[in-house]
Amino acid sequence: MFTKQPLWDANANGGADLGDLPEWDLTDLYPAADSAEFKRDMDWLEQACASFAADYEGKLADLGSSDLLEAILRYERIDTVAGRIMSYAGLRYYQLTTDADRAKFMSDCQDKITTYTTPLVFWSLEFNRIDNDRYAQLMSENEQLARYRPVLDRMRAMKPYQLSDELEKFLHDNSVVGSTAWNKLFDETIAGLTFTVDGTEHNIEGTLNFLSEQDRSKREAAARELARVFGANIKTFARVHNTLAKEKEVEDRWRGFETPQMARHLSNHVEAEVVEALRNAVVDAYPRLSHRYYKLKAKWLGLDTMQVWDRNAPLPIETDRIVDWPEAEKIVMDAYGDFDPRMADLAKPFFEKGWIDAPVKPGKAPGAFAHPTVTTVHPYVMLNYLGKPRDVMTLAHELGHGVHQVLAAEQGEMLSSTPLTLAETASVFGEMLTFRALLKNAKSETEKKVLLAGKVEDMINTVVRQIAFYDFECKLHAARAQGELTPDDINNLWMSVQGESLGDVFEFMPGYETFWAYIPHFVHSPFYVYAYAFGDGLVNALYAVYEQSGEEFKDKYFAMLKAGGSKHHKDLLEPFGLDASDPAFWSKGLSMIEGMIDELEAMEN
Repeated sequence: MFTKQPLWDANANGGADLGDLPEWDLTDLYPAADSAEFKRDMDWLEQACASFAADYEGKLADLGSSDLLEAILRYERIDTVAGRIMSYAGLRYYQLTTDADRAKFMSDCQDKITTYTTPLVFWSLEFNRIDNDRYAQLMSENEQLARYRPVLDRMRAMKPYQLSDELEKFLHDNSVVGSTAWNKLFDETIAGLTFTVDGTEHNIEGTLNFLSEQDRSKREAAARELARVFGANIKTFARVHNTLAKEKEVEDRWRGFETPQMARHLSNHVEAEVVEALRNAVVDAYPRLSHRYYKLKAKWLGLDTMQVWDRNAPLPIETDRIVDWPEAEKIVMDAYGDFDPRMADLAKPFFEKGWIDAPVKPGKAPGAFAHPTVTTVHPYVMLNYLGKPRDVMTLAHELGHGVHQVLAAEQGEMLSSTPLTLAETASVFGEMLTFRALLKNAKSETEKKVLLAGKVEDMINTVVRQIAFYDFECKLHAARAQGELTPDDINNLWMSVQGESLGDVFEFMPGYETFWAYIPHFVHSPFYVYAYAFGDGLVNALYAVYEQSGEEFKDKYFAMLKAGGSKHHKDLLEPFGLDASDPAFWSKGLSMIEGMIDELEAMEN
């Protein structure tokens, strides 16, 4: 099935020589799938989970502070080993999702770990039954124990919504044939799709890449082919969404969650009213942001009406510039280093030690991400690098995640994980540093205009598009609660947010109504998407503070990243004089985007 590999690779980057693109070296996790080290950890995990349950089940309420601390440390060790195993299995699978052996290996690992960890379900249930006064006393008695309080408080926030021990164990066991299985079906379906553009086959990444081509006919051909293939597979995607949304509705109802979004807000450690303030601020700003910008872009493109394949089109004055990998590395590393040498030092190993997987390959998972693995190893960054200037910004973004994850690892496994609302901070800040460096070194007004327009589009994609996605999800889950949704039902929900968010300058081709089908966040992480808008608004506000305060900002910034998940967003932002619960906070962030559009409009005069 790999006979077409040279064809895919050549077409993906237009035949351009991108340099020596790095690929992952997963041996820092395990030497091989059949290695003695992997078997050792899997065997240890089985025994450790069983002994943990034997030692602590039914006894948590009677533990003193020292014994409870020991239990937490043992639980954290189990979490680390299980995380290492699944990180290896998952990353190996994402490199080649169409390989049956890799898919089987990941599924078998998931099955075993689910079975091994079922005896641990009692942990959070019993812990949450500890009386509040007793809990406060335990925290006050032991400083090392109290260090874990932020994550324990988040766990106890679920106290009103937990089910019986028996039901929780059932849900845990059933997950491998529930959401996990449907997620895998989605991944394999997406990775296996092929698209024919101008007589040549491409995967989804290569085809989506054509939407930012200078050649308008190629953009249109790619958009229509995406619509054709999505349409041919729409029943499968509708089934995935129907099943996952219904499964979530059933579990939410049993738990007593008031809204479908509530579980995400709790896991993000963010108040619903803060998210609503963000959402409302962005929707209110649609006319001042996306509507205004896209009318300006239509003028640049010489169009009265824009089609969906024009949304990410380069400007006519923009060259079909390909940035090879060495240049991309230099651009991002220089920007990081100019901000602070510590940032560049943290980023350097990603390029030198096989922590980045960059090439577009058949069967490779689409998109880009930074996976933290576990705190005893290091993160891995996945890209599908095609040499576009925007791919450089994606590198800066994912590398920011990686730097954040390295710094937060100092907190240990249980406290390192950052709530999604703050998880985008370093990534978006890394993009901003790279953009500002490029803008500063622009050699002409034309280059400056191209950079500004590109940044505005990225911010619209991060803020406007993601809030539109969030609204789509809200509508989807609300509608699914009333009954089964046909593909047309879901298509209509998708289109209900598109015109509102993009503006009346757009015309939507037949078939665009299916473009919800390939968005992985809707499947893997319901309501994740508002975190992007949260992160962008947060970074815009942070960058304004940086411009005002200079050097004193840097140590505060590194301290914020090192905190990982050990602090609430209010406590993390307080040193910068910022408060996300203040509606004016979001307006401040959005005003930066407006200011850039003002600057672009001024260039027209």
